[in-house]
Amino acid sequence: MTVPHWLFGDQLGPHFLAGGSDAPVVMIEARSVFRRRRFHRAKAHLVLSAMRHRAAELGDRVRYVRAETYREGLREAVGNGPVTVHHPTSYAALRLVRSLGSVTVLPARGFLVPHEEFRAWADGHGGQRLRQEDFYRWVRRSHGLLMDGDAPAGGRWNHDHDNREPPPRKARTLGAPPPYRPREDEIDEEVRHDLDRWEREGAVRFVGRDGPRRFPASRREALAALRRFVEHRLAGFGPHEDAMLARDPVMSHSLLSSSLNLGLLDPAQCVERAEEAWRAGRAPVNSVEGFVRQVAGWREYVWQLYWYFGEDYRHRNALGHTERLPEWFLELDADAVRARCLSTALAQVRDTGWTHHIPRLMLLGSHALQRGWDPAAVTDWFHRCFVDGHDWVMVPNVVGMSQYADGGRMTTKPYTSGGSYVHRMSDLCGGCAYRPGDRVGDRACPYTAGYWAFLHRHRARLERSPRMAQPVRGLDRLADLEEVLRRERERGDGPP
Repeated sequence: MTVPHWLFGDQLGPHFLAGGSDAPVVMIEARSVFRRRRFHRAKAHLVLSAMRHRAAELGDRVRYVRAETYREGLREAVGNGPVTVHHPTSYAALRLVRSLGSVTVLPARGFLVPHEEFRAWADGHGGQRLRQEDFYRWVRRSHGLLMDGDAPAGGRWNHDHDNREPPPRKARTLGAPPPYRPREDEIDEEVRHDLDRWEREGAVRFVGRDGPRRFPASRREALAALRRFVEHRLAGFGPHEDAMLARDPVMSHSLLSSSLNLGLLDPAQCVERAEEAWRAGRAPVNSVEGFVRQVAGWREYVWQLYWYFGEDYRHRNALGHTERLPEWFLELDADAVRARCLSTALAQVRDTGWTHHIPRLMLLGSHALQRGWDPAAVTDWFHRCFVDGHDWVMVPNVVGMSQYADGGRMTTKPYTSGGSYVHRMSDLCGGCAYRPGDRVGDRACPYTAGYWAFLHRHRARLERSPRMAQPVRGLDRLADLEEVLRRERERGDGPP
């Protein structure tokens, strides 16, 4: 008799099936997941909709169990019988399946590099300064991605220089073709009804808004979204991938991260489609390389570091930041915020559960870093509030990249800036209550003042960093530093 195969809610594509085309499948919808944490309502909707869509596709082949916990659901589905599962995507889930004697854990899927291959590569680099650029080139070579023989396609490994343009002057949007948008169906109606009922009963609490579903919940929808991006949006993606426009939050971004992280798309398929577009002359190499870097470089790198650094990595706090997240941030209260850039980013999270990588890093994350918020709490917030947020995604991205809580093991400097960066890379400073160049006074930009206060607070550590020594020396040229620090203390954690 074929052993049943268990699919977690982020293992929903055909590449996660095991045991042949007729092997029985188990899926478990565990209410305890939503009781433990206050997730974004749109995220809860997307995950449940995707799971239920997959169950509908599998038909009689699947045993779909709704239970309080995974243990109870698995007991109801298979009793004490054996079951297989592909390596889960979090330490908590891995501990669970390993604690169940009847579960056989199969190798991970949904990524390009097996764990053992990455470990061999990382150990060969000393296990410490594992730079993303080195890893990315190794993946490109070993998988033949965007290569011409032994050389990178287009003559360069890195096209970042061409992909960091500010938005066009006076443009309100990039004018890119719109992204794929799914249509809700009866499964979405059922999910929304269940979520409403759970909230009324007091069983769970959510944050954010659940508007019409914006992201794919099925393999068919995910493939349509990939096709739409590659054929109509990829060509314009590269130059402005780091830019921000208040009225164009999606710009030319792919919006495929949630589909990849739910397992609806395979990363190899995504980068191969992009490379095909370049070789066919439908997209320039800088745009294609930028997308390949995001998927085969950064996403793969983050996944591997999550496991390589170990479970204790999530508790790193090299800067000693312990401040609690304020209520206005926890509640996504964008209307309470006067700083237009932060208010805009927070409203995008509130309304959609998504922003692209620069608002995440240079607005939301940068503000948290400057204010000294507890990095574990910041990680949890990103995990709960983003539709593409999973433990493996957010622990390295927030602890290592955004909050510099590992002291530089993952990145060479803290990613934070004053208002001048926001002003250069966006239209978000226009009409703001603050001026990006002001450090003091009633219109002092909270990012500009916050940047200098952050450098002062951590001067002893940062002045030893080659990439931060020069900015830190800039503190000595600030005649108004004491006033900056005084006003920052008075600002506290109220909304800026």
